Amino acid sequence: MRKLLPLLTFFLLLGTATFSQKKAKKYNIRTIAFYNLENLFDTINDVTKNDEASPMMELKGNRSKVYWDKIDKLGSTIAQIGSDKANTSPAIIGVSEVENLSVLEDLVKSKHLIKKGYGIIHYDSPDKRGIDVALLYQKRYFKPVHHEAFNPKIFRDNFPVYTRDQLLVSGYLDDELIHVIVNHWPSRSGGEAKSRPLREKAAYQNTKIIAQIREKEPNAKILTMGDFNDDPINSSFKKVLKTKSKKKNVGENDIYNPYEEMFRRGFNTLGYRDNINLFDQILISRPLLDKGEKDFSNYKMFKAMIFNKRFLTGRKGQYKGYPFRSFANGSYTGGYSDHYPVYIYLIKEKK
Repeated sequence: MRKLLPLLTFFLLLGTATFSQKKAKKYNIRTIAFYNLENLFDTINDVTKNDEASPMMELKGNRSKVYWDKIDKLGSTIAQIGSDKANTSPAIIGVSEVENLSVLEDLVKSKHLIKKGYGIIHYDSPDKRGIDVALLYQKRYFKPVHHEAFNPKIFRDNFPVYTRDQLLVSGYLDDELIHVIVNHWPSRSGGEAKSRPLREKAAYQNTKIIAQIREKEPNAKILTMGDFNDDPINSSFKKVLKTKSKKKNVGENDIYNPYEEMFRRGFNTLGYRDNINLFDQILISRPLLDKGEKDFSNYKMFKAMIFNKRFLTGRKGQYKGYPFRSFANGSYTGGYSDHYPVYIYLIKEKK
């Protein structure tokens, strides 16, 4: 009996320790992404647009084969974004450089995405080349309740600049109301300095949309994403949107840009003429930011990422080391896009 007592005591202590341990927390993980799809045009000439200038229409032949190969490659890429943590493709993904609703329908029906049940929100914008922005969302996770398109109505030398709309979509991510703005700001055609005021005006339109949201919902959860054609340190962000790069400096009505620190560390989402840029970004409002409280009872951003897998990077030629673009020198390269996708994880503790 004396020999049994120490052994019995050991098992009693072990049971007490096991019982007192806290259960590991479990989280819902949702991926929010943005992807410039690089001239996703169909093969049909639209006489109402200047789509003849698109790389797809400039091809001499095999347009249909190229189109469906590009659809397949883009669908495969989207299916992988964030899947290692969320176990599925993005719950929400903003896209740019799409010609129309038809190409988006083909994309979400591709073999890689058809089982995901993506819905589409798209407006035809006044862009002179006919390229638009849009939002794709998995219907099981996101329920839109409102959407509208805003054009920045930009003028240069008293002439209108026909650029892309800014798409606002409000809806419920699971049971939480969020607001997503999808952007594709004016390009740097003519040089960064000369075109800078155009992007500053686009940024100003963003501030008006955000103000409109906050009039009804002061603590709104807002994400503004896109191909901004500006780096995180440019005036459109720092002077107009007044973005913050450090969590500790983010006030109640501020916008946090997790991609500014990445840019300073040398990360990029595209390369052009020996320059690297981080034009593709996702910014968030204060209610989506965890500043060290570790309170994930509601959705908060866990991490921001660039989806720059090796297969998306060119391995030879003049674009080696840059995103593996679809078109170059009037030909189809077999690539994906000249931009890397970007994404963030939103997480919430399961009840």
